[in-house]
Amino acid sequence: MELSDLRHEQGASIDEQVNTDRLHQLFRQSVSAVIGSYLAALMLCGLCWDRFEQACIFWWLGLLTASTLLRVSMFVAWFRSDESERTPRRWERKYWATLVLSASIWGAGALIIMPADDLLAQALVMLFTVGMSVSAVSCYSAYRYMTLVSMALVLFPCTFWLLFQPSTLQVGMALAVLVFASFVARATRKMSEALEAAFRLTREMERAHNISRLAAQTDELTGLNNRRAFFERAQQLFEECRRRQSSLCAVMLDMDHFKHINDTYGHQVGDRVLQQMGSIICTYFRATDVHGRLGGEEFAILLPDTSIEVAVELLENLIVTMPRIMTGPVHRITASLGVASMQSEDSDLHSLMNNADKALYRAKALGRNQIAVAEPV
Repeated sequence: MELSDLRHEQGASIDEQVNTDRLHQLFRQSVSAVIGSYLAALMLCGLCWDRFEQACIFWWLGLLTASTLLRVSMFVAWFRSDESERTPRRWERKYWATLVLSASIWGAGALIIMPADDLLAQALVMLFTVGMSVSAVSCYSAYRYMTLVSMALVLFPCTFWLLFQPSTLQVGMALAVLVFASFVARATRKMSEALEAAFRLTREMERAHNISRLAAQTDELTGLNNRRAFFERAQQLFEECRRRQSSLCAVMLDMDHFKHINDTYGHQVGDRVLQQMGSIICTYFRATDVHGRLGGEEFAILLPDTSIEVAVELLENLIVTMPRIMTGPVHRITASLGVASMQSEDSDLHSLMNNADKALYRAKALGRNQIAVAEPV
């Protein structure tokens, strides 16, 4: 991938990456919260067992059990899915649906089981609903509206009921909860913005690192690997082919009479010729091949899993095709090529490349615009 393509692709996808990071954090943080909300309901019912109607308790816990199992199954499916499938488009709506269902059951159930004439039980119910709201803030902090919706569904049924009761203490509890909710709602906006900024900064730093890394490995003129990057990747490919005992061919390509092109047409035209040569190499050879510009008008290509006969046939087609593809004021642009196949005597990459380089010089000595095969040792 060329440097300009990487800048465009990463610039276009950074918002999507930030949304994906938010979703990943949401799933990682809320697993324990789902279990914790169910345990909180069990604890509340245990503390107020004699104060609540048992029939309401069983119905409430039954519905909570069903919603909790539904959410747990969603988490299991998430963690079993492939990393590429964990996208906001695929999972956000599912999460929203299970969250609204669970929070509605919690809030409505808390209102139903809360006795109308027991202030202590009412205070305990409100304490647990406030605790659930705090849990929502910590779990859904990257999604502000999830925090607000879950808080509203859990807090407001009991709060509004208390707000219209005759007791001053009950109204006071309701007002305290509303004040708490207003402060939390304001804090959630700042928290979600801070998290989004952190995610975005991380992705932008990652993008800058990738661009700088690729720039350090890319020949600025042709978009191919520069000399250092070519030999690093070529060494890895050489060792892999030696380990698998598979064939490997090395090609050295040198453009003919390039100094004459620069002297006659100028360096700008010469640079354009090199750019076109780089484009031809990028499109003509496979993605598994390793190619690069070694300097000046000299290029190198490594062809894994390729016999010397296939390599020669491929390069013959390149020699015929290249003058037709090249455009510009220069007519009849040609190149000389040397090709060598990896032998058992080649103890390292440089030995293979040296054989291809010797073949290249022989092709030039024989009249250029042709292919020379390295002589076996």
